Amino acid sequence: MTGVRPAVVVVVDLVCLLVFAAVGRGSHEEGWSFLGVFAVAWPFVTAAALGWVITRIWRAPAVFPSGVVIWACAWIGGQALRVSLTSHQLAWSFVLVSGIALAVLLLGWRLLVTLGVRRWSAADGGARSPSEL
Repeated sequence: MTGVRPAVVVVVDLVCLLVFAAVGRGSHEEGWSFLGVFAVAWPFVTAAALGWVITRIWRAPAVFPSGVVIWACAWIGGQALRVSLTSHQLAWSFVLVSGIALAVLLLGWRLLVTLGVRRWSAADGGARSPSEL
């Protein structure tokens, strides 16, 4: 994923986290209001932001190790913020489901881009760089 702009990484991560929150609310028939989605998403977004800083996302947005660290921060930190700063209790089923869902979203798009860039570079004979994305 070298060459992918850090701002793109952050925006795609934010979209993934909002999708996670919206789907979660929808699966519990809680509605699709912006404030409702934000109420679910903010702990995970805040924790992911910590991951962006820890990994210095502006330098290495790759799947490993940056993407894994961001996923772990969003998942574990999001759970910690959610429980400590809201009225939610720790539900182990939510911990498990959120870990899987966040991995699919936050690591999945990175993996697809990485594989796509490699395939594109190989098909192109390496004539263009991935930074042209």
